[in-house]
Order: sequence, then C-alpha cells, then structure tokens
Amino acid sequence: MGKTIRQLSEELKLSKQGINQRINSINSINGFRSKHTYKVKNHLEIDNQGVKMLANFDKQKRQPNRQAENDKDKNIDQILLKQLDVKDQQISKLQKSLDQQQQLQLATLAENRQLKNHIQELSGLLESSNSTQKRQVTKKNDNFPNNDNSSHIKDKNGVVGTDEKQKKIHKNKTNKSWWHFWK
Repeated sequence: MGKTIRQLSEELKLSKQGINQRINSINSINGFRSKHTYKVKNHLEIDNQGVKMLANFDKQKRQPNRQAENDKDKNIDQILLKQLDVKDQQISKLQKSLDQQQQLQLATLAENRQLKNHIQELSGLLESSNSTQKRQVTKKNDNFPNNDNSSHIKDKNGVVGTDEKQKKIHKNKTNKSWWHFWK
C-alpha cells in the first residue's frame, strides 16, 4: 500500500509543495507519475518504490550535481591554467622590456660620462687658450710702454708704477659722480 502526499510530507518533514516539486522533477527525468502514482478516491497515492525514490531524492540529485560540479571544477582549472600561461608570457615580456630599458640606461650613462670628459677636455683647452691670450696681451702691452692703453710704466730703477694719466681720469670720474652725497 502506498502513501499520500500528506503522509509523505510528514514523514520526510517537507511541505506538500516540496513533495510535488520532487515528483515533478523526477517525472521529467523518467516518467515518475505514470509508473509510481495512482489515484484513490480524490487523492493521489505513491507506491513504495516511488516513496523510496522521493526519500532518496537528495542523494540522487546530489550525484549528478557532484558530477556537474566536478566538470565545472575541471573547466575552471583549465581556464585558470590558461590564464596562468598568459600571465607567465606577460611577465616574460615585461622582464625582457625591463632588461632592455636597463641596458639603454647603462648605455646612456656611459655616453654621458664620455660627454662630460669631452667637455672637461674642451674647457681645459679653452682655459689654456685664454691664459695664452692674456699672456700675449700683456706681452704686447710690455712691448708698447708709451701706449695710452698701458696702465703701468717702469721707472729708471725698473719699479712698476701707475700711470699719472690714468690717476687723473679716475679722479675726474669720482668728482663727476655727485650722487654719492645723497646717501
């Protein structure tokens, strides 16, 4: 003898709607209603084999879900492995780019050092040429002692003194600057 939906819901501690949902989901898989249910007066009864199927519904439902979950896990694992491969390739490209950048930076530093050395050499040449020019100008001034541009003259004893003419020019300049009184 079978059990009604009400009896089965009390036994399994589920609502009537929960039992009907189980029946509908099992029915869609293997025709549960036609095989395991029959009508007695105005209510539906389920035979003993159907009661066992409904009682074990969670176990039956979990087994395909476990398989589906395993398949999902495998798919997720494959996706993650592909992503890891892509990330490894990206890291490799970034590492190569970083190495190239470091090499370029070292080359730039070496070139900068060479340019600094070259500049120092050129400034040394300029300084030496400036000093030779100054020497040449002083030699010219020594050769022309009566020139108006000379600032020093030698007396009979060979002592260098300032030119009297330049003293007068300097004195006149200070006298012409009247604004120094306003301080």
